[in-house]
Amino acid sequence: MTSQPFLTVDEQPISLAQAIQYLQMSGKLQSFIGDILRRHILDRELETRSDITVEQTLVEQAIINFRLQRQLTELHRFEEWLANNNIDYLSFHQQIAFTLKLEKLKNAITQPQLEEYFRQRQIFLDRVFLYRIVVKDRELAESLYSQIQAGASFEKLAREYSITEDRILNGIMGPVSRGVLPDTLRAAVDSANPGESIGPFEIEGNWCLFRVEVFLPASLANSQLRETLQNEIFELWLTEKLKSLNVKLQTN
Repeated sequence: MTSQPFLTVDEQPISLAQAIQYLQMSGKLQSFIGDILRRHILDRELETRSDITVEQTLVEQAIINFRLQRQLTELHRFEEWLANNNIDYLSFHQQIAFTLKLEKLKNAITQPQLEEYFRQRQIFLDRVFLYRIVVKDRELAESLYSQIQAGASFEKLAREYSITEDRILNGIMGPVSRGVLPDTLRAAVDSANPGESIGPFEIEGNWCLFRVEVFLPASLANSQLRETLQNEIFELWLTEKLKSLNVKLQTN
């Protein structure tokens, strides 16, 4: 019995083995299989969880919202959109339902871990707005610090003496993650008051002065940050599921 071709292009058949070979040669086979495995894990998880259900009214409302957002309220325009995207209404309906279920699954998996994960990542999520002056000589750095303490303008000294490109912006580094600061600098920053200058610190062979402008602590009340962390937790969960799979590639 002759197997059916995977694709037919200009009446010429392309077998599944050929298609996989093309993907492999283009370097896209791994991501292709990865997408399949991810969907397999999600489908299997949704099938086994009785707590993840979506009412049809929610699916219909989501479809209405989709059409409103894309100005597809007129039936003929919506049908044209479906045709252009090579999808029928039933498949589109299933796609919307899957998206809603996936969101519920993500919440169910991530919510119990969210606060602890946030605490673990908080040092990298908290930011502080800094100015800096970077020079090569320690004595010069100490002299500049003394001038700043005596009332000299930090911005003016940054423009005159700093060797980094941010000197043209008066030494503005902008918001910096606390987690990327060297330990000694982070400790000094954490104990400083807004507007206070600290230093000098030796960093990568140079001597640096900093002014702490404002602290920007992270919070789970920030919906964008909350969503980002949930996505990270969910990806970690998926990665662990992928590691547990026993996958065999068969093309015959």
